[in-house]
Amino acid sequence: MINRVVLVGRLTKDPELRYTPNGIAVATFSLAVNRPFSNQQGEREADFINCVVWRKQAENVANYLKKGNLAGVDGRVQTRNYEGQDGRRVYVTEVLAEGVQFLEPKGSSGGGSGRGGDFYGAPPRESQGASFGGGNQNQRQNSNQGFTRVDDDPFAGSGQIDISDDDLPF
Repeated sequence: MINRVVLVGRLTKDPELRYTPNGIAVATFSLAVNRPFSNQQGEREADFINCVVWRKQAENVANYLKKGNLAGVDGRVQTRNYEGQDGRRVYVTEVLAEGVQFLEPKGSSGGGSGRGGDFYGAPPRESQGASFGGGNQNQRQNSNQGFTRVDDDPFAGSGQIDISDDDLPF
């Protein structure tokens, strides 16, 4: 059986962080995910998908994601039910997030191009590596090695590129 979900959307409100009686962190948030088509009026509709994340990732989500931020979620669909205060059975379907990617640089206002003068395609500096926002400035700068800045032209200079015929795929 396969139960896999991959979502990219914007948070509809700030994440809510709570702790279980055993001290385990759990954060809940909702993502607005655009549908790939427009309705009859030419407007884009969105689905609002509830997500749950646990432990250290829950704390990171609560600390670094805010309403309007673009985020990627990798996880699985989970259903549960409970008896409501009125005695009726309540059914809940949500995404249990196993991974959450912060897809905009910190300080970005949300709704923009996602570049914000930072490294294009790279996760925010605070989310690189295992220490979200931890470590000193040198560690953060070194963690960006391997990414090319948007305004850097790798072909600037000579105007010619020396490539062997053996390197060409055709």
